[in-house]
Amino acid sequence: MKKSIILCGLLLFIGVSSCKKEAKKGEVKVVSVEEMQSLLELEDIQLVDVRTPEEYQEGYIANFQNIDFLSPTFDEDIAKLDKNKPVILYCKSGGRSASCAQKMLDAGFVKIYDLEGGISKWQHEGQEVKVLQ
Repeated sequence: MKKSIILCGLLLFIGVSSCKKEAKKGEVKVVSVEEMQSLLELEDIQLVDVRTPEEYQEGYIANFQNIDFLSPTFDEDIAKLDKNKPVILYCKSGGRSASCAQKMLDAGFVKIYDLEGGISKWQHEGQEVKVLQ
C-alpha cells in the first residue's frame, strides 16, 4: 500500500512537471535602452521596427528591418523570421511592439524582447537614430 501511494505521487509529480514544460511556448521581456544596447552586441538576433514605413523614414535604429504591424501582410512578413532566434522589437512608444510581441508569442516565437518606451525613449536617452535620405 505504501509503495503504491509513493508511486502514485511520483507519477502525479512527473505528469504535472511535464505539463508545465509543454505550456511554456516562449517569453516576452520588456527591456530598457541599456539592456537593448547589450542585446545588440549579440550576433544571432533579429531586429524589427514595427512602425509604418513613413515613421521608419523619419528615423530608425541602425540594422533594424521594418515590418509594419498595421500592414495587411504583417502575419506573412513575420512568418519569414526564424521562430527559434531571439527577436528585438520596437515602435514609437511601446504600444504596437507590445501587441506585436503577443502576436509573435502566439505564433510560436521563442524569445522576444520589446524596447520599453520605443524609439522615443531611445532618442530621449541620447541614442543614435538614422534617417533615410
